[in-house]
Amino acid sequence: MKYKIVLLSMALMFISSCKEHDQKAIENVETGEISETSKNKLKGTWELVGFYNYKDNMVVDSFSNNTISRQVKIYTDNKVMWCKLLKTDSIEFFGYGTYDYNDDDLTEVLEFGSAFMNDVIKEQQEFNFKLELSDDRFEQIEIDDDGNKIYSENYKRVE
Repeated sequence: MKYKIVLLSMALMFISSCKEHDQKAIENVETGEISETSKNKLKGTWELVGFYNYKDNMVVDSFSNNTISRQVKIYTDNKVMWCKLLKTDSIEFFGYGTYDYNDDDLTEVLEFGSAFMNDVIKEQQEFNFKLELSDDRFEQIEIDDDGNKIYSENYKRVE
């Protein structure tokens, strides 16, 4: 008899915990709260599709990337890695590090990279950009010391 009571008690605790989890999910939907994993719109794999050059914060020139090279960026929850294939050269280009972003800004702090990038990283580890992000596209825009746009790398989501 005691065995049945213990078994019944465990079953009720299990059911109760499931209901509590479901209730929290319902409350999050009702209050508009979004889980941390679904908030990271940058997470995923992106391919560089082109560049913009700016003058007086206006695009004055744009060009495609597909004839020059191929570059991919991968963002996880906290890490970033990018690699570039130059069609005309065998030199490797890649970088790895951490990143942080908000609605308007992207910061990447590189830990290491290819031989060329390691020389760059010795001088500068942190790279700050203005960010324009939608579901399937983003632009990382370099800004000068006065806050003016210089150029951007433009990416599309591939995964």
